[in-house]
Amino acid sequence: MSTLTLASRWNPIDWPLTHGPIPHAVLVAGWAALFALAVGRGRSWWRFRLPAALLSAAALSLLLDVVVDGWWHPFPEGTPRYVSRWIAVALLGFCLVGYRIRRLSWPRRGLALGLSGLVLLMAASEVNIGFDQFPNGRVMLAPWLTRTDSLVPKTEQTVSAPPGKVLDEVWQPPANLPEKGTVSVVPIPGLRSGFKARDAYVYLPPAYQATPRPLLPVVVMLTGQPGSPGEWVLSGQINQVLDAFAAQHGGLAPIVVMPDQLGSTWANTLCMDSKIAKTHTYLAVDVPDWIHQNLQTATGRTSWAVGGASMGGTCALQLGVNAPDVYGTVLDMSGQVEPTLGTREDTVKAAFGGDGKKFDAVDPLQVMTRRKFPDTNALLLVGEADEEFRPQMEKVYQAVQAAGMKAKFELMPGGHGWVVFRPGIVQQIPWLAQQTGLTR
Repeated sequence: MSTLTLASRWNPIDWPLTHGPIPHAVLVAGWAALFALAVGRGRSWWRFRLPAALLSAAALSLLLDVVVDGWWHPFPEGTPRYVSRWIAVALLGFCLVGYRIRRLSWPRRGLALGLSGLVLLMAASEVNIGFDQFPNGRVMLAPWLTRTDSLVPKTEQTVSAPPGKVLDEVWQPPANLPEKGTVSVVPIPGLRSGFKARDAYVYLPPAYQATPRPLLPVVVMLTGQPGSPGEWVLSGQINQVLDAFAAQHGGLAPIVVMPDQLGSTWANTLCMDSKIAKTHTYLAVDVPDWIHQNLQTATGRTSWAVGGASMGGTCALQLGVNAPDVYGTVLDMSGQVEPTLGTREDTVKAAFGGDGKKFDAVDPLQVMTRRKFPDTNALLLVGEADEEFRPQMEKVYQAVQAAGMKAKFELMPGGHGWVVFRPGIVQQIPWLAQQTGLTR
């Protein structure tokens, strides 16, 4: 067993939060706490207050569902059912406390609030198991543990692959090559689009720090919605995946740029140029221009890929068909069949004032009925248990095949969330490296 494995085994922040004894203990403690809150003495509790708590929790759950999915509508596909169920359980815990707390002494009030906290912790743990957002404490603490660096300055000496070769066939790593790449947080202004983006994350592999510097391919990775550019580093741990890949390839790995296509956590720009924002121009013009000006990379569409998860996967496919001169490879993980705000009517109205022809002009499936893409590589990946997105991805796969793309379709264990995205990117980094000319 390696030193790292031993260290992880005994370091509490590396203990798993989505399987094993911790989530099981939280589940048992949560149900026990809920049972303790539900049991009371006296007829008034069983006849009036307990039924009132149950009805109140049901009413609050319904109201929350109306507010979130009916009015606010932050998720185009709606809140997952299992999330709604666990929210209802958490609300029940608080309602039970509310109907008994006035009759309790101060010490017992503290105990009741503590029990409701255990119920809330149980609900949060079960939702986390579904999404796998925080597989362990280290990922949960990543915003505070992750080190960021300034961009590595340019150098005059570079290495590129000659025709017929890939980069790792001609690259000779120096003896003092760093073991890890760098992660930087940088602003990428919307000079042409006017889009006000949050700061992007940039991963530069170990070989980028060498002299001479290899001209590495570029992968632009997009988060889902809701989300933030840093999620691929903070939740996806993509920098560690790339460091591991680089360790096996002489320090070589793709440069990964993680820009913001949303503008804020809950926004949905649809990745289009529309009344909402000019996000397509930002991702197809502003981001590539910034990369060319600030980084030394391989050039040409065959060396550039775009990928993403959920809404970010939809966006990646949009860029693949609407900006094929920029991106020659597409990785769509658990994307949608089309950009959406919930319904096509709502989407077209918000984005184009109800003009369906303008929407169809950039909707990827509609574009692929009018144009072929024989020089584009596409890989579609989705969770085998994803009832919402798997049927959509199967339809998208048929469309990319009909459009002549060199397409692959992969199923991963799990549903929708980092439970699929995190292992998905581990599995597909080698494929991205092959498609972009880094490895054979």
